[in-house]
Amino acid sequence: MFPREGVGSCGVGERSVQAGSLADVCGGVLTGLSGVLTSPEYPNNYPNNVECRWVIRAAGPATIKLVFVDFQVEGSEQCMYDYVAVLGGPGPAHEHHYCGSARPPTLVSLGHELQVVFKSDFNIGGRGFKAYYFSGECQEVYTAMRGNFSSPQYPSSYPNNIRCHWTIRLPPGYRVKLFFLDLELEEPNSLTRTCDFDHLVAFDGASEEAPLLGNWCGHHLPPPVTSSHNQLLLLLHTDRSSTHRGFSVAYIGVVPMNVSCSRTDFQILISAQALAPLERTKVYLGSRSCAAQEVGSNFRIQARFDTCGTESQRRNNTSVIVSMLYIDFSAAGQEDIHEYEVRCEPRRKEASVHLLSGSDWLGPYAATAEHLQEAPPRDEAEALEGPVAMVAQDTSDIVFLGLCILAGVLMVIAIVVLMLL
Repeated sequence: MFPREGVGSCGVGERSVQAGSLADVCGGVLTGLSGVLTSPEYPNNYPNNVECRWVIRAAGPATIKLVFVDFQVEGSEQCMYDYVAVLGGPGPAHEHHYCGSARPPTLVSLGHELQVVFKSDFNIGGRGFKAYYFSGECQEVYTAMRGNFSSPQYPSSYPNNIRCHWTIRLPPGYRVKLFFLDLELEEPNSLTRTCDFDHLVAFDGASEEAPLLGNWCGHHLPPPVTSSHNQLLLLLHTDRSSTHRGFSVAYIGVVPMNVSCSRTDFQILISAQALAPLERTKVYLGSRSCAAQEVGSNFRIQARFDTCGTESQRRNNTSVIVSMLYIDFSAAGQEDIHEYEVRCEPRRKEASVHLLSGSDWLGPYAATAEHLQEAPPRDEAEALEGPVAMVAQDTSDIVFLGLCILAGVLMVIAIVVLMLL
């Protein structure tokens, strides 16, 4: 079986077979970092009685990923007539046949070679198929909580005619924050000012059907982007003309949280699912003595301003209360502590949380990670359990109003007593 990742003209490096025959546009040996495969005459219906074979070879020990973006082949039981066969390893156990209109899953070879065979019989056709392949440094899946990667051959110029994509997949509950450390691609179209040539695209999910986070070209460094879920896809597309240095990026998994404050204390709520399997003692404010409590399905920290290492500062002529939130992912002797700065402006009762770099993972570009708002959207805060969310509500105004009323009543009583004396 293939390991599954979830998503011709022939591609870069093709060697055609028997010039002048149908094989010139149907099959070949592909050795580029990436490429595209299509059935003959795609997107028009493919002809009858054809057989095409593509052999995709990656350099060294690299594997090959095959992603179908369109698929319509005559359907039949066990795909006996028209079909696409994919061979990702030795023997029949690694050969899979596909037909009909359902797109095959994304497939990954077991070794450095993958074969794709397309065959049609004497009648009934269809639109055929279109698929992209990626190999070597042109396709990676990252699952670590933080990391960095770059375009092929960086900092030297990237190749022409490549289509590469990198998937960042973190545990459920996390979001992916992507930082751009370097960017030098072909400049945008001088007439339309759009990225029509070499460009870098980020999608808010694991496929190109996911919402678009951004589309960049040129040399201006974009601001960081954050996914709304636990996966992000980054795609690089280059054309046949000029090449440049490319890009370098870093990412980190961030924890969505609900932070609020009153005039006297902080309240922090984090979904326990986002931190599984961490224990509550691994989440603390200021010091380990101020660890989170587990309440329902959430970790909760409620701390007064005079505890947990909180200090008062003056920023932009405004008094703010500042503390440090630590989430300790350290394991197997490897220290990995994520740091968030929690702020409160007591006068306005406005709280915010900012991811700090605090480590060497961004190297000389660590400053780009500072002062990044990580407050969750409103619907996420509302999704927290009712009794837990109510703990974080500000009651200082109610207390203050009660004290005022009590003082007024006592004053009236005192006046009445004096008048009676």
